[in-house]
Amino acid sequence: MSLKSSFLIVLIAIFLFSCDKERVFDDYKSVGDAWKKDSIVSFSFDQPDTTKLYNLFVNLRGNEQYQFSNLFLIVALEQPGGLTKIDTLQYQMTNPDGTLLGEGFSDIKESKLFYKEKMKFPKIGNYKVHIQQANRQTGKITGIEELEGITEVGFRIESIE
Repeated sequence: MSLKSSFLIVLIAIFLFSCDKERVFDDYKSVGDAWKKDSIVSFSFDQPDTTKLYNLFVNLRGNEQYQFSNLFLIVALEQPGGLTKIDTLQYQMTNPDGTLLGEGFSDIKESKLFYKEKMKFPKIGNYKVHIQQANRQTGKITGIEELEGITEVGFRIESIE
């Protein structure tokens, strides 16, 4: 690769990332080959504003090894001072033919799933988000020990202008 083409790739990448003006927080963490039932993915962020509205998202990267049509998550939002709100969420992850939903050109798809819409943060300070998978097989009480097909879990906050 020539120096000119390397420079062009870097310039395009900078342009694409700088256009994301709504992004306030965006981070991913790997869960390895399979997302274990007791593995909680956590994110920490500082929130300096209690007047603006935000959309919050759980982002997932997955592949064709995902075996279910839906995904169940337990998401806890911990405010400064310790008050925690816990939600159990369900998302459709596949088309009726079993193909994975999401964006991407390869076998890895990225899904941007709404968590909270038009939310105001009640306090200034450090917040924590904890995300855990809660999938179960039909007719079984115990959860899936190792959920294959989800490789990374992310959390994103976008400001609403």
